[in-house]
Amino acid sequence: MSNSTQNHVKGGQFLITPGHASSTFIPEEWTEEQKMMAQTCQDFLEKEVSPHLERIDSMEEGLMPSILDKAGEMGLLSISIPEKYQGFGGDFNTSLLTTEVLGGGHSFSVALAAHTGIGTLPILYFGNDAQKEKYLPKLASGEWKASYCLTEPDSGSDALAAKTKAVLSADGSHYVLNGQKMWITNAGFADVFIVFAQIDGDKFTGFIIEKGTEGLTLGNEEKKMGIKGSSTRQVFLSDCKVPKENVLGNIGEGHKIAFNILNIGRIKLAAATLGAAKQVAKNAVKYANERSQFKTKISTFGAIQQKLAQQAIRIYVLESALYRASDQIRQLEEKLHSEGMSYEAALLQAAQEFAIECALLKVAGSEMLDFVVDEGVQIFGGYGFSADFPMDRSYRDSRINRIFEGTNEINRLLMLDMYFKKAMKGELDLLGPAKAVQQELMGIPDFGDAPTSPIEIAEKQIESLKKAALMVAGAAAQKFGPKLSHEQEILMNCADMITELYQAESALLRTKKLMESKGEDAVKIQLDMTMTFLYDATEKVAKAGKDAIASFAEGDEKRMMLLGLKRFTKIDPVNVKEARRRIAKVLIDANDFVF
Repeated sequence: MSNSTQNHVKGGQFLITPGHASSTFIPEEWTEEQKMMAQTCQDFLEKEVSPHLERIDSMEEGLMPSILDKAGEMGLLSISIPEKYQGFGGDFNTSLLTTEVLGGGHSFSVALAAHTGIGTLPILYFGNDAQKEKYLPKLASGEWKASYCLTEPDSGSDALAAKTKAVLSADGSHYVLNGQKMWITNAGFADVFIVFAQIDGDKFTGFIIEKGTEGLTLGNEEKKMGIKGSSTRQVFLSDCKVPKENVLGNIGEGHKIAFNILNIGRIKLAAATLGAAKQVAKNAVKYANERSQFKTKISTFGAIQQKLAQQAIRIYVLESALYRASDQIRQLEEKLHSEGMSYEAALLQAAQEFAIECALLKVAGSEMLDFVVDEGVQIFGGYGFSADFPMDRSYRDSRINRIFEGTNEINRLLMLDMYFKKAMKGELDLLGPAKAVQQELMGIPDFGDAPTSPIEIAEKQIESLKKAALMVAGAAAQKFGPKLSHEQEILMNCADMITELYQAESALLRTKKLMESKGEDAVKIQLDMTMTFLYDATEKVAKAGKDAIASFAEGDEKRMMLLGLKRFTKIDPVNVKEARRRIAKVLIDANDFVF
């Protein structure tokens, strides 16, 4: 899997250079060990979680911690923790794969992700040696459970506006914290709280606070729309005394902890949504094969087949994009580590490098899951609305993902902000390609030799979609300059264009690599999924582009850009009906989600 060319790929570079199938990791390349770990996670869900979902949602006292204890005994809490701290020491891909599979566990998945991710990783990546040695082994085993306290009543997406204060005691031995945190997952049973506060009113800093610390109290369990079985409470700090050795990282650099952990949290959330979506799709296929109307299985109806196929397409595409980015992070992390950087610093820097992809995948994954679940409810019909059937819980639990780890709106805005910052720092040459697109629009179109194979057609189409995104984003940046940050609607239009083309290209690279290894006949269904998604994505790019252009361009500029957009989003009609029927047939015949 390692490839020297791939090691030099930069975050966000996909917008200006074509991807290469040969150096793109695809899920079909999992090792036997990784497959066994995934199966272990699946077996754990089926034995320890799925039979108890009602009890979990009713918040049965002690149940969730006991399941986490069992997960710890199985080694499921220690995948990302190095062996020297009694962890498994798995690579980034393995970490995401286990996150994916366990993502099908509803409220348990949330509790586990909060513990292994935002609760544990700040200590792993920013803790000093003494803190790591004290906390990581117990967090890895599950003896101690972790939570993460960032959000406050008046600071959500704007985390640095936190009002919780920390004042150094007169003798310099400890800090006194006062403030309030809310929406804190695992708070009801956590032993370790990662808390952020302002020292001297303006030095945003992280702290490790242990359960039982004087001045730390909890509010009641929140009543929520979904993920009802996860503990969510407010955390109150009233003259809470925290030893100075429990300062996490450097004073005044809490933002580095919060933002870097969010990068990893976002891509891990995308992995969890993938696992949840696969479980929903499996339930939908089985139900469609069981349910009869008009004396016929509903799985024979074209309207139902379309839904099953669209679920599969969205899942295949997200999975392709997720592990494409995951492996790029893994490879960069291993490269940096081999050059002398610590394991922790290498992974943080690698995730930061691909922060655009992490934000993109968070948006794409959460919205994919919402789509898949919504169609799942529809396939179940009236039973989809019944709490006695699985879609009710899946529907309610999915909604939070568009808010977790930064709202999707914030993540869309971040995508473009990060692109422009990379361009200004000279890390990515966006100006050159954007100018080239402008010059192309002014010249006579060079149609060249028309591509003939489906893969070549798709590659040409994606190249054109990238030109469309560069044209719109470049023109908007030229028009507004620094004030573009105030044009949120345009920025979100551009983010949607980029998200669609990244997913389409990722699916194409996966399908192309499969075709090269297995032959065209063996991947006809994957090609159907890729081409159908690309067809739909092109229409979405065209719509987002039109909306953006109409928002800021006028006269000749507007006419020229709309003509350019029309050229770049032109696509021959695809018989999506037959493609979707072929996809659905594979699912229906298998009576399972098999992709």
